[in-house]
Amino acid sequence: MFDIVLVEPEIPQNTGNIARTCAATGCRLHLVRPLGFSVDDRHLKRAGLDYWRDVEIFYHDGIDEVFSLYPSATFYFFTTKAEKDYAEAVFKKGDFLVFGKETAGLDEELLKAHKNNCLRIPMIGETRSLNLSNSVAVAVYEGLRQLGFPGFKMKGELHRLKW
Repeated sequence: MFDIVLVEPEIPQNTGNIARTCAATGCRLHLVRPLGFSVDDRHLKRAGLDYWRDVEIFYHDGIDEVFSLYPSATFYFFTTKAEKDYAEAVFKKGDFLVFGKETAGLDEELLKAHKNNCLRIPMIGETRSLNLSNSVAVAVYEGLRQLGFPGFKMKGELHRLKW
């Protein structure tokens, strides 16, 4: 459905939760090194529970590697520094949703280079940011809503793929 890219994730529980979201939504997961944990980490596996077998996971040595492997893809970069809200984007199947590490987000140079594709999730007050796994879920489900939840069980029926 979508490709989720985590650039240098640091907290295994967040990545495990994101893997679970990917399993539930048909998204692929891309992890960009360095990772702040071992992929054998028990917290990572516990957060993903038994969903790991249902997730297609790719490992990359840098974000540029991802760009070079998918040169025609559309990339959206989620950041608190964006001017455009995520709901203003028009998502399509195969889009890449890129998220930064928990403590620092995405690199400033990367954001500047892709300013027109930077999106934010609105928050009130002085809240610094949402939890990474929550941010991924918000973005993925907005994209799926826009696409009409193809292939999802809704109201007791299976929505058929429209591709």
